Amino acid sequence: MKTLDESDVGIFCFISNLPGFRGILKQRYSDFIVNEVGTDGNVVHLTCLDAPPEAVVEHKEMKRSDQLNKSYASEIESFRSLAGDSDADCLKALINQITSGNSEDSISPVVLSANSDKSHRTAIHNFFKENFKFLVTDTIDGPDASSKCIRVRLNSGGNNGSGRNSKKRKERGDNPFDSRGSENWPEHQGKFLRFHLYKENKDTQEALGLIGKMLGIQSRSFGFAGTKDKRAVSTQRVTVFKQRASRLAALNKRLIGIQVGDFCYVKEGLLLGQLQGNRFTVTLRGVVANSEDVIKASANSLGRLGFINYFGLQRFGSGSVPTQLVGATLLRGEWKAAVSMILDPREGERNEISKAREYYKETDDIDGTLRKLPRHLVAERAILQCLKKCPGNFLQALKAIPRTLRMMYVHSYQSYLWNHAASMRVEKYGTEQVVVGDLVYSKADNTEELTCVNSECEAENCNDIDDCGQLDEVSATELPVGRNNLVKTATAEDIHTGKYTIDDVILPMPGSRVIYPTNEVAEVYHRLAKKDGINLTEIVHNVKEFSITSMTGSYRQVFQKLLDFEWELLKYTDASKPLAETDLDKIAKAKPLSIIKEEELVGGDEKKDPSDCIEQFESLENVIKLSTDDNEADCGRELRVPQFKSLHGSDSQEVQMALKLGFTLPTSCYATMAIRELLKTSTSVAFHKTLNQ
Repeated sequence: MKTLDESDVGIFCFISNLPGFRGILKQRYSDFIVNEVGTDGNVVHLTCLDAPPEAVVEHKEMKRSDQLNKSYASEIESFRSLAGDSDADCLKALINQITSGNSEDSISPVVLSANSDKSHRTAIHNFFKENFKFLVTDTIDGPDASSKCIRVRLNSGGNNGSGRNSKKRKERGDNPFDSRGSENWPEHQGKFLRFHLYKENKDTQEALGLIGKMLGIQSRSFGFAGTKDKRAVSTQRVTVFKQRASRLAALNKRLIGIQVGDFCYVKEGLLLGQLQGNRFTVTLRGVVANSEDVIKASANSLGRLGFINYFGLQRFGSGSVPTQLVGATLLRGEWKAAVSMILDPREGERNEISKAREYYKETDDIDGTLRKLPRHLVAERAILQCLKKCPGNFLQALKAIPRTLRMMYVHSYQSYLWNHAASMRVEKYGTEQVVVGDLVYSKADNTEELTCVNSECEAENCNDIDDCGQLDEVSATELPVGRNNLVKTATAEDIHTGKYTIDDVILPMPGSRVIYPTNEVAEVYHRLAKKDGINLTEIVHNVKEFSITSMTGSYRQVFQKLLDFEWELLKYTDASKPLAETDLDKIAKAKPLSIIKEEELVGGDEKKDPSDCIEQFESLENVIKLSTDDNEADCGRELRVPQFKSLHGSDSQEVQMALKLGFTLPTSCYATMAIRELLKTSTSVAFHKTLNQ
């Protein structure tokens, strides 16, 4: 199958009939800057890498070294009265071994006397918990069937039963957060550390996975409002459960392409969907047009009219098996076929992935395939691990995929239908006025004729997840519940009174509680679904999450305006020079004296000011250089600079044109669709790579 094209997913039309021009999208990571807009309306920036001063926490428990240095004579005598002379002498011998400095490997457990009294054994267990924090106890079988023995051994994992085999570790899987290292958290302090995450050429899950690994905590401890582009520079808010700001700040000097800062403690963790949108700073390089007037007219038109609110190519994946095709297979209830579509070899993937897929296709060796398959292929690994436990149960294997990921297949199919409907609406009725039969959000006080439904709840929060991303990068978001809105069908009277404008027109994402337009646009939904063997109104299987009739559905505006739109034309001669400042650039600019040159470090005689963040800015320089050093994956490399003829006929290697755009979009809107309206060309990475040839 060929690489996905915009026309394959229903993207055909433009609002304006102005001519387009040539420009390269995402030639450098810093050409696409994304800053999250929080629910408070503030744009999220990284402004400080330092951890705030923290109050000293008084630990309730003694350090292990302190415990081992004290005398336990009185405790042993108390134990003697509880358990008898023989057991007390065994305990004394064990403690003498430990406090004398013997290696842990040479210290063997001791087994206390057989005891058939359960309540007495419980008292002994509790005695050790209260008096010997560096020891752990368990119960083993005694010499006869009616008795048990208590075994006492050194707790090699440290304090409070946090060793490898402790009950606490076993039960951690049931806890909502990974709380390692948080036993002494101050009661007055918020349980969540909120910070700003800055990243280059990494998706959100990848960055947080790396941070979690360095902290020794699981990824579920983090909360964030939405995933951001991979092939970009982005800043967003993140929360983590019971972690010290100083621990995260210390990671900055070890992280490449990622930085964290602006720390504060809050009571609640972030949830998906808790944002207003994203602020974009997009630089189109190598701009070529018949004249500057063409560029200016197009930019002004984009600001005035906006763009058709299509779901971008990122919504449908980047592989040769688009996600909407998998979604259609799921909606038909063809579980085995869906599994094959996800697992089978496909074109255009990296060699290691292709070999793993081919290996499984030829051998059915699940363990061997899992060893070969990269960990970021979440869906594939989940399916294989389930098939290993439940051979042949393809539905169960599909349900093993994380819910937010597996639901994206079906949501992609809904988006596919929506895009086609939006194109038909524009082709049939234009972009200037409401027509009879259009759906609109009601502005009426009279609600008798209205249908109450969930509004646009497809808030992917990603705006633009990298076109090059693997499926999990596109799909790892959750659909928050939308607010209730009243939707109605526009009447001739509504048109006559001018109550509604083209900006009010909406189209449904198919589901059981939506209504469809009463004009010809509705036909495209049912026609395309029927072509794919899907009925939008009848139940074909009983698996609700893969059934259109079991989904509520939602609505989406057909036309979207850019908020706080601004633009400027730039000329540049050095293609390696950034044309827009990132948050990290601004921090470095604010503290230029904090950056120490490499030769000064080698000399070893520099004078360090304690107030300077020297080590942080050493790593900061590495991050700034990342755009030319990182070649992660095939699509992660910087595009080579094209040699264009400039507008003014001068040497193309000396002067080129760039168009820098700044705008804000609400959740679920794709910035690449705004760029498409401007350039009148495809937004696919494959197309923009051809501009460099």
